[in-house]
Amino acid sequence: MTTLARIALSAALLTSAALPAAALDIVFAHHSSASNTFWQAVKKGFDDACGKVGATCQMLFTQTEGSVQEQLANLEAAIARRPDAILTSIVDDKALDEVLGRARARGILVIGVNVDDTEGAAGNPRQAFVGQGFLAAGYALAKAQSANFPSQGKIKVLVGISAPGHNWSEQRAQGIVNFLEEYKAKTGREVVWEKIDSGTDLAVTADRVGAYLAANPDTTAYFDTGFWHAAVARVLADRGVPPGKVLLGGFDLVAEVVEQMRKGYVQVQVDQQPYMQGFMPVMMAYLNKIAGLAPADIDTGRGIVTPADAEAIMKLSAKGLR
Repeated sequence: MTTLARIALSAALLTSAALPAAALDIVFAHHSSASNTFWQAVKKGFDDACGKVGATCQMLFTQTEGSVQEQLANLEAAIARRPDAILTSIVDDKALDEVLGRARARGILVIGVNVDDTEGAAGNPRQAFVGQGFLAAGYALAKAQSANFPSQGKIKVLVGISAPGHNWSEQRAQGIVNFLEEYKAKTGREVVWEKIDSGTDLAVTADRVGAYLAANPDTTAYFDTGFWHAAVARVLADRGVPPGKVLLGGFDLVAEVVEQMRKGYVQVQVDQQPYMQGFMPVMMAYLNKIAGLAPADIDTGRGIVTPADAEAIMKLSAKGLR
């Protein structure tokens, strides 16, 4: 069965009132804390899908945002209960290899979600991946924002590495830099960029990027590899900097970012469809259980969102779907 066919079948399941029963136990252990608003949309998709198929499901958050060690402890606990499937984010190319290999050896279905090994299936024993292609997404973000670059003068860019060492953050940043290098070569313009450890907390990002912008008032644009540039927008507003003076762009359609888009401070955002990331892996585990179908990779996209889309997105966000 092709990936498109699987998606079509899962869409049919979404609207179906009754599904064949299957005793199915799924654990989703990832790298984020419950306070991360993006992951609440993933959880909504996960819970809805589990309800559709009548599965016993548990999502395990970390206490500390981005803690691989806490994620590993949660995976160990998951393996001990021998579920039918484990869903997990692969934020480190090495740290999760052994534990997921043991899960596979025990007959547990393993699906990577949200973050994959940089080498994909060649680098990790997961059986499929549901999520975004980060290099391409970073490139797409920078390309879309380049339409807003000033027509003359130097272009100075700051790139925020939200989580240094984590695949998702490093690869998105590299995608941004790849575009800037290409843009510089094609246009012949003076384009410079720097990277900063920008953090995964709104207050931390506000302090770090805010300090940089105060010291570098000629900054053209700031790219965040997550959604924490929403706090930078607040800093700019508090300083009386008008929308668009410093261009802002990043990832994920959390409510605060969409609000800053409505105000004009965020010009471009990339959507990776978190609800789909929660929903589709459950459906693949279900199809594997009832029909023996192997899971398949699903790219949840790199859709570009602009302020013109903000009102419609806010309505979906209120329902937990975006």
